[in-house]
Amino acid sequence: MKEKYWKKNILYLRILLSIWFISSFGFGILFAEKLNSIFLGGFPLGFWFAQQGSIYIFVILIFIYVYLMNKLDKEHNLEE
Repeated sequence: MKEKYWKKNILYLRILLSIWFISSFGFGILFAEKLNSIFLGGFPLGFWFAQQGSIYIFVILIFIYVYLMNKLDKEHNLEE
């Protein structure tokens, strides 16, 4: 039971951290030149991701992780 719980937890972490890596490093650095042709709030999208977007995405991913872990805790009867 514990093994299943932790495997799912690690899977969630891998997926969410991959999304964060792609949004921060990928969109903010690697693909910034291509994204800078698109503007968001008057700023190039690549610049926006590097300065603010990755932070917003990180905070959203924290809430998603909390939701997923609460759901996983209920499935494994590990609620507080």
